Amino acid sequence: MSAVRRAVPEDAPEVLRLRQVMIDSLPGAEPSTQWHTQSLPVLREKLADAGGTFAAFVIDHPERPGTLAALVAGTVDYRIGRAGNPHGTDGYVFSVATDPDARRRGYARACMEALLDWFRERGVGRVRLTASEEGGPLYASLGFAPKADPLLELRL
Repeated sequence: MSAVRRAVPEDAPEVLRLRQVMIDSLPGAEPSTQWHTQSLPVLREKLADAGGTFAAFVIDHPERPGTLAALVAGTVDYRIGRAGNPHGTDGYVFSVATDPDARRRGYARACMEALLDWFRERGVGRVRLTASEEGGPLYASLGFAPKADPLLELRL
């Protein structure tokens, strides 16, 4: 298997491509890539900030040089501390995607394990994600458990 590595600014177009692969797999997804142009400079900046609160871990595609096979991205967020997480550091996983022709090789798992190590190094007390039906078994095998969540959303 190819080695997991932390994504760098030069990976940004491929990171966006794999994020779109994930988005396109969601029910009711908008198949638009027009947002990539605006997102690209911000993503490059985030990928350049090795000490920041955002990280993406990737695996290079073994059969297609210059492309990525898998991506996992996450952020560390601060919440006021509480019992069980007195420092208030939460991790959030998103944009877990594997190129369709590179699936079933353990790439997503390897990237997730690298991201979880990154969270641990930052003292994260809890990691959250939203799982697709297809991704559920992977996350369960890593120790994630369903949680009743009264999450609400408002778009501004």
